[in-house]
Amino acid sequence: MLLLTPGPTPIPERVQKALLRPMRGHLDPEVLKVNQAIQERLRALFDPGEGALVAALAGSGSLGMEAGLAGLDRGPVLVLVNGAFSQRVAEMAALHGLMPTVLEFPPGEPVDPEAVAKALRAKRYRMVALVHGETSTGVLNPAREIGALAKEAGALFFLDAVTTLGMLPFSMREMGVDYAFTGSQKCLSAPPGLAPIAVSLEARKAFTGKRGWYLDLERVAEHWERGGYHHTTPVLLHYALLEALDLALEEGIEARERRAREVYAWLLEELSARGFRPYPEASP
Repeated sequence: MLLLTPGPTPIPERVQKALLRPMRGHLDPEVLKVNQAIQERLRALFDPGEGALVAALAGSGSLGMEAGLAGLDRGPVLVLVNGAFSQRVAEMAALHGLMPTVLEFPPGEPVDPEAVAKALRAKRYRMVALVHGETSTGVLNPAREIGALAKEAGALFFLDAVTTLGMLPFSMREMGVDYAFTGSQKCLSAPPGLAPIAVSLEARKAFTGKRGWYLDLERVAEHWERGGYHHTTPVLLHYALLEALDLALEEGIEARERRAREVYAWLLEELSARGFRPYPEASP
């Protein structure tokens, strides 16, 4: 079988074999060592800065998305929408009472920084939310530019990195990101079921809303940072994620980006010769 979906993606043999390791308890010292190793690798990929929380939540990328909204102390939130997953951010923000303002852009086109700057001049926001790579259309949004605008406006910056982390150069510090998350099944090529997150020190101070027990990131930190009990974690998925993270770092993010762009260029050329054209406009 040839798997060609945007996610889940094919699992490398090393990752597949990691799933065959013997089951251990989720508080077993060996498993806690694996968790520490996962955190080290995630810090290398997210680059979230000192005092940040990094963890892999037990759930899909949507759990990572909601966790970054459920804990925010207050709104309003400016949500930049140009596809299905940014629309999901807006829906979740509304459910959590964060008074979202939705700034819409045509699907297939990247978010316009000038329009965002205008919105930030007109109103003060607690957080700005952006989907970096919008899976539903294939658009890559200008995260670095939006991050700079958010910081200038004194707002936190929330970034969905589900289709970018592990395949494109990424630095929360350099991009001004306060909360970022991904899914294990996309660029990392691990099985679905984990949502790696990173929370800057500034965001941790603001995440006091606690609208949900499972989504309370300080409870999550009790397990990931101090080895305490929060919930029963999917141990075998942790083994697989660690192997996938090692593969990504061994290859190098620049090499992975180059490989992805080469495959995309080839595919675009082949499809164009058959009369197809890409849906999204050019994006960064």
